[in-house]
Amino acid sequence: MRDTTQAQLLKAGLDPDEVQRIVANALREDLGPDRLDVTSVATIPETQVDTADLIARESGVVAGLAVAELVFELAGPGAEVTVHAADGDPVARGDVLATVTGPTRTLLSAERTALNLLCRMSGVATHTRRWVEQLAGTKALVLDTRKTTPGLRPLEKYAVRAAGGTNKRMGLYDVAMIKDNHKLAAGSITAAYDLVRANFPDVGVQVEVTTLAEAQEAVAAGATFLLCDNMSPQLLREVVAAVGDRAELEATGGLTLQVAAEYAATGVDYLSVGALTHSSPIVDIALDLRARK
Repeated sequence: MRDTTQAQLLKAGLDPDEVQRIVANALREDLGPDRLDVTSVATIPETQVDTADLIARESGVVAGLAVAELVFELAGPGAEVTVHAADGDPVARGDVLATVTGPTRTLLSAERTALNLLCRMSGVATHTRRWVEQLAGTKALVLDTRKTTPGLRPLEKYAVRAAGGTNKRMGLYDVAMIKDNHKLAAGSITAAYDLVRANFPDVGVQVEVTTLAEAQEAVAAGATFLLCDNMSPQLLREVVAAVGDRAELEATGGLTLQVAAEYAATGVDYLSVGALTHSSPIVDIALDLRARK
């Protein structure tokens, strides 16, 4: 990995080694065990060099340019990428996001993997930006969830950040989240909270609640972050009034852009939206070879 690529990934808050593993696995999936693009090898001389542009086919918010650059870097030697946009930028149909020059076989062998990742990440960023804009002027922030594509969580959560959204926990290891099944297994919210605190005293604890009584029990047990699951705006206002000065509150469960402002107006601190990562459509981006002179 080139030093410049590594620096870009670090600046984005990504682990370069982890991203390299993701990209290498994606290339291996496409090129197979022999790293072979049979069509390009059959039709393009090994010494041929071309220039191609990554072009937006529709408007959106771009994310993942450094990741796409790494794809071309790992696909083969000699590819040089010039980036014309920055992650988080709004882009319009026809905008050239990056230009890559190098062996034509390498450009075409890397094309689909680069686009799969770039289009996916840009789709997450575009969807997230809509939520950010919808919540503008309120104190509420939009959170992502663990409902991510297996193997792509670091990239998808980065795309959320690039668009102005906020990451929740990265996984089961960094924050304890007491949900319905944990409450049932432990016997109560209080029992579950006490067990987590006893076993992992340094880990943050969040508690899912569905009623005002559960919210009050959780705060009394010591919780300072509540997930208010599938509550109506009226019930959320009651929870905010009762415990909002003692805990951060997150509205979660079935939220849509159409009701975002109404839920933010209740006074909650966060809106949690799994759809940011599990249901965002891609942004259509293409790689077009320039005509040869």
